[in-house]
Amino acid sequence: MRRSLVLTNEAARHPFLASLPPHVRQSPPDHEAQNAWRLSRDDVRGVVTTYFAVFAAALVFIA
Repeated sequence: MRRSLVLTNEAARHPFLASLPPHVRQSPPDHEAQNAWRLSRDDVRGVVTTYFAVFAAALVFIA
């Protein structure tokens, strides 16, 4: 079987991933991923405020 020269990584298993350069396919360090999922007081306050704002808007819409 004759194969032509390709500039892709065939171990990537997907055509889009195979076309990416090696430095883009590298996974990010683990310490950044762990810090990204920590919730702060401001995050919880934002969720609660949004919940009550949508709840109030729905009540106004229904009434």
